[in-house]
Amino acid sequence: MEASSRSAEGASVGVVLTALAGLLTRELTLEAVITSLIDTAAASAMIFVIIFGADLFNVAMALSRMPTALADWFMAAEVAPMVVLLCIVVFYLVMGCVMDSLSMILLTVPVFFPTVMSLDFGLLPEQQAIWFGILTLVVVEVGMITPPVGMNLFIISAIAKDIPTREIFRGTIPFILSELTRIVLLIAFPALSYWLVTFWN
Repeated sequence: MEASSRSAEGASVGVVLTALAGLLTRELTLEAVITSLIDTAAASAMIFVIIFGADLFNVAMALSRMPTALADWFMAAEVAPMVVLLCIVVFYLVMGCVMDSLSMILLTVPVFFPTVMSLDFGLLPEQQAIWFGILTLVVVEVGMITPPVGMNLFIISAIAKDIPTREIFRGTIPFILSELTRIVLLIAFPALSYWLVTFWN
């Protein structure tokens, strides 16, 4: 609750400062405010529809017991835990090219999390949960800069209108490679995900 409150306070300060900057530069007009409010309402409605659909999907998963059945199948098939994890990572990387991160997290984590937690990676349950959570977030966020549906790429394209979209896509390659390197390090050394939490406690 405290962290959420601080985030809300930070967002409020950002809104006030942005409004002041817009007034001082005389770029914040009534028409711009109305347009931004309409765009915000549309984006919020889309997010709520996604969350509502994901909630229905999660209920269906719980009633069908598919996550538990999937975890039992992997254990019965004696598939190496690391192979399962790599398959999940590849799935996220591929889906990140055509799907937004919020939808992926809401629709897939209820299926993948129980599966990963049922496998033995030689970690404590708390460590394994933190490791998988951070790894999932990192992999999913790669989709934000991965063509052709990388949301951040279209934001950059809208801001830098004089730069061709193909050039923007090409410019993301070093960042994608660095993120892939980070994913490899997180998989190879899980302690990188939770050592700070352990040290702090």
